[in-house]
Amino acid sequence: MRLATWNCNGALRKKLDQADSLAADILVIQECEDPAQSTCPEYRAWAGDYAWIGYGKNKGIGIFSKSGLPLVKLPWLTDRWEIFLPVKLGSGMKILAVWTQHATPSAYGYIGQFWHYLQLNRHLLDAQTLIAGDFNSSSIWDNPRSAWNHSDCVADLSKLGFESAYHFWTGETQGAEQRPTFYLHRHQSKPYHIDYVFAHRSLLDPLQSAVNVGDPAVWLPYSDHMPVVVNL
Repeated sequence: MRLATWNCNGALRKKLDQADSLAADILVIQECEDPAQSTCPEYRAWAGDYAWIGYGKNKGIGIFSKSGLPLVKLPWLTDRWEIFLPVKLGSGMKILAVWTQHATPSAYGYIGQFWHYLQLNRHLLDAQTLIAGDFNSSSIWDNPRSAWNHSDCVADLSKLGFESAYHFWTGETQGAEQRPTFYLHRHQSKPYHIDYVFAHRSLLDPLQSAVNVGDPAVWLPYSDHMPVVVNL
């Protein structure tokens, strides 16, 4: 199975060739428009079997099955935490798509959103679950006085058997990544690693899995985020 997550920075309908170049079985795309409400027939046809959730019709998460596997949304608890999209594939695999949002007070924003969503739904995560998306978070921004931070979430996921595929594959530590996934204002002088795919350890085999992060020379014309592609 090949999964790619990419924050496309909007207007996915104009970036279908770039999405297709990832050759993924499952695409998790943040900041994309809802195909059902799009006026672009090419985008509606391209979307195929998909699930989407978001704001209005232009900004949300889409999960697109490009392998022919059907998918269905799962009724996981949400409360006020945004934006999360859980689906189940016809193969039995579950995908939790993530695009964390700002909140007031700020302590509840971004990784705080994920922390609370995780506490609501942790009992639903199993060895056939993948968690993928734009977390807007890194351990370099940990606040030791906070009740939750990036490192807390990573540790909590580890207790459940989940590891970041990138860090498992490269051996790099959280906050010391050599391949950024985001360039603030598309400036290569402002790199951060904030997009992740978490998989259960039982799915991570160093001899049979691989992780790739997009090259900024190729992807910056289209988005401030680089795609993260995981082969399992």
